[in-house]
Amino acid sequence: MASEDAESEDIRMNTPKDLLYTKSHEWVRMDGDAAYVGLTDFAQDALGDLVFVNLPEVGDAVEAGEVFADVESVKAVSDVYSPLTGEVEEINEELLDAPEKINEDPYGAWFVKVANISDKEELLSAEEYEKVCEEEA
Repeated sequence: MASEDAESEDIRMNTPKDLLYTKSHEWVRMDGDAAYVGLTDFAQDALGDLVFVNLPEVGDAVEAGEVFADVESVKAVSDVYSPLTGEVEEINEELLDAPEKINEDPYGAWFVKVANISDKEELLSAEEYEKVCEEEA
């Protein structure tokens, strides 16, 4: 039974190979010297239906490993951690009015674009991140 659950978990979980990940379930897509950050499919699934997102302001400093945003679901409020140290260059304002987009398309619904990156957490490959998720499932 447990092996069947693990197999169905792998089928359900969407982990694009071209992104980097954190153990706290954020994804990073590098874009030149900047990077887009969002919540993974595993995280949005665990949180349930998202009803509110609180994002930083453009120009705010973010620090690797520190909270930079939070999301509210029908279950609870959860912190979102920055995988990078830098400055918020852009926010996805669409999420402020439609947080459900994170549930619908977690890898299209980025939270912030971070520029002037000076530090980053230990980022994981898709394969490494999948192992973290398997251990938590």
